[in-house]
Amino acid sequence: MKITEQEVRYVAALAHLELSDEEVKRMTQDLDGILAYVDQLRQLDTEQVEPMAQVLFPGSENATLRGDEPHEPLAQEDALANAPLSGAGQFKVPRVIER
Repeated sequence: MKITEQEVRYVAALAHLELSDEEVKRMTQDLDGILAYVDQLRQLDTEQVEPMAQVLFPGSENATLRGDEPHEPLAQEDALANAPLSGAGQFKVPRVIER
């Protein structure tokens, strides 16, 4: 799969990144290399490989990190108690989308 400079610029714009022409060329090459490696991995025969349930520790298929026990939810007032800015029962944050 070949990635184009136009696609790199599009993804950079989605991430709000300003890339120079040199950076776009470098990223195009880097992403091409990554996609080529993924294509190599796709060619591997994994038919006989058992699926892994947990990668951190061995466990049963339904292993969880903690028991699922019901408890009282956090009250809205408690959740907002240490918020730097709140209003109308919500956290208020600075606007980050400029478009």
